[in-house]
Formats: sequence, structure tokens, C-alpha cells
Amino acid sequence: MRTNTLIGIILIAIGIVAFGYQGITYKTTENVINLGPLKVTEEKTRTFPLPPVVGAIALVGGVVLLVTGRRK
Repeated sequence: MRTNTLIGIILIAIGIVAFGYQGITYKTTENVINLGPLKVTEEKTRTFPLPPVVGAIALVGGVVLLVTGRRK
């Protein structure tokens, strides 16, 4: 399998996943109170948004690489 074809397939998969999830969610732990031996932490959930444009660009780029890889 050629490199362009493999990268094209990976980009198509990333594009489909980006359309499906619309963002990456992760958790962070932050110190709220720190008084000597007393420590209070809070777990916050944050989301890194992925705009649909990112998925579209990855999908189109993957299709272009896949088509150009098969022509040669």
C-alpha cells in the first residue's frame, strides 16, 4: 500500500470521527484550597471544540490523496 493511499485513508477516518464527536472532552484536577495539610481539589470537565470545518478539510484532503494515489 502506498504512503499517499494510507495517509488518505487515515484522514478520511479522522474526518468522519470529527463530524461525529464535534469536540474532545477531557478532565483536569485543580487545587481549590491549600492550607498546610488540608488540600481540597476539584475535578473539572473541559471540552476542546472541533469545528465541522476541520472534519470537512480532513475528509476532502483524504479523498484527494486517495484519488491521486490511485492514478499513479
